[in-house]
Order: sequence, then structure tokens, then C-alpha cells
Amino acid sequence: MKLRHYDHDGRARFVTFCTHQDVPILTNTPFRSAVVESILSVCRDGRLRLLGYVVMPEHVHLIVVPPEDGELGPAIGEIKRQSALLIHDLLQRQASPLLSRLSVLRNGVPKFALWKRRCFDHNCRSEREVWEKVNYCHNNPVKRGLVKQAEGWKWSSYQYYADSSNTLLEIDAAGEF
Repeated sequence: MKLRHYDHDGRARFVTFCTHQDVPILTNTPFRSAVVESILSVCRDGRLRLLGYVVMPEHVHLIVVPPEDGELGPAIGEIKRQSALLIHDLLQRQASPLLSRLSVLRNGVPKFALWKRRCFDHNCRSEREVWEKVNYCHNNPVKRGLVKQAEGWKWSSYQYYADSSNTLLEIDAAGEF
């Protein structure tokens, strides 16, 4: 059964995308920064409004609102494309053995695959549901045992909502979601 995507309705979406084979590659500052830079780039281009996020070792959660005349898929694809290029470059410079683990054959040609091809999205039907997803993002690193409290994880929107000066990405909470 093919799930219906609700683009063009101006509502918030909770999106998850995962690394190829769930490899926990997003474990250092340069790799996490590449993901954050890519999110920032797509948001600055006006393809998404960012309401919340978290970068975990093998996946990323976003709460975003695509423009009413835009589609979610191409914007997420661009985040994945940009971050993959940046991380691939870093891995090549390090001659990392992870390059072979993140390699796939497509049409008989070896390709670098940082991300799984698909992502998962959920339509947020109310403001309450948006805040549930934002809080889920902030508590994800705590639940996984990566930090004791949400403020200890700098790779999420928690810092923005806590009015910290340590914010990596500005959140666009203005308007309806």
C-alpha cells in the first residue's frame, strides 16, 4: 500500500532519515556539523521552515513546514545530498575504512551511500502534536543515554528553546504549524 503524502497544506511534518545500514557515523563534530550546515542551507533557500531537530549517531529527526507551493521530498533529498558530499569529502581526506562500509553497487557502479534512500514522515495535525515531536527530539539523546539531560546535547533545537546563546540553528517558530 502506497502512503499518501500531504504536500501543499502548510502543516508541520515530523521527518526521520537514517544512515545507510544504520551505521553510527554521526559521532563527531565535523560530521554532525555537515548535517547542520545542510539543514541550514535548505532552510535559508526557503524550502523548509524549521521548528525542531536532533542529530543522532545514525539518524536525524526534523520538524519542518514546507512552503505551501513546495514538496517535502526534494528538500529532504537536498539536505541528504549536501551532507553526504561534505561527509564523503571528510572521509576521503582521512582515508577512512568507513568508505567501504558506506559503499553500494548501483547499476554495477560503486557509489557512496551515507543515507538510506527513503525517509519517514508524519503529518502533525495539531500544535500539541508539533510540541510532542519537538520534545521527543530533545529527549531522544537522553533516552539513548548519550547525555543525562537534554541541555547536554548541543545537536538539537533544545538550546534554541532554552534561550541559550549556543544555538546551532535558528528555529522558525513564527506563524501557524
